[in-house]
Amino acid sequence: MRVALCQMNAGDEPEANRKAAGELLEEAADGGADLAGLPELFTYLGPSSRHRDVAEPIPGPTSAWLQETARRRGVWILGGSFLEADLDRIYNTSLLIDRRGDVVARYRKIHRFDVDLPGQPALRESATTSAGEEIVSADTEFGVAGMSICYDLRFPELYRALAGRGAALLFVPAAFTLETGRDHWEVLLRARAIENQAFVIAPAQWGAWGRPEDGRRCYGRSLVADPWGTVVATAPDGVGVTFAEVDLSAVTRVRERLPALAHRRL
Repeated sequence: MRVALCQMNAGDEPEANRKAAGELLEEAADGGADLAGLPELFTYLGPSSRHRDVAEPIPGPTSAWLQETARRRGVWILGGSFLEADLDRIYNTSLLIDRRGDVVARYRKIHRFDVDLPGQPALRESATTSAGEEIVSADTEFGVAGMSICYDLRFPELYRALAGRGAALLFVPAAFTLETGRDHWEVLLRARAIENQAFVIAPAQWGAWGRPEDGRRCYGRSLVADPWGTVVATAPDGVGVTFAEVDLSAVTRVRERLPALAHRRL
């Protein structure tokens, strides 16, 4: 399985972001990717005051565009996440789309990022987005895939629940902050891979976003880790596509070699 991590530096213009994402998806498909992953909030990364304006329904323009791209290029697409409008609520939602252009999974981010980082205005996802309530996995041609988004990474019980459903792939599209990413991003991703003996696939946002005076910056370093916790591929700083070869037979080998999941007692 050939995976393409599409690392972006999204801004506050949805159409420009979709264009940039489309170029990366085309590069991924040209490079022979079986699955191309976009990062969290790939259509809009900007002031929360505009969240309601840029949120859209599913089905809607972005989901239809992702489906058409997947169908035309014959590639699976992890639609990172974008803001979904559902009646009076907004969700941070990720889609998984198969080669035929069918949506096989829709996941609404469960854990919202509410923090105060030094030298920056507070981040309050809960001020504009509602929390998802469903754990989501999907059967794919590669095996069972488990869905998550960014801050979910800090809650191992979600991934253990996905492993309990047989997940061999764990998706973590993200917009991790530079401040936390420098120390925690790779460590947490490798930990989730080791604990659940699964591949972790994490396409990320990189670079500055928002008002310059706010000093916001995403860490980047999109990453694939294998079931032993070894980093298979890491994206360099900047916008671009990073490819990784994923040998899914490694999941079976690791689980047989070290049957920790079978030894659980809680």
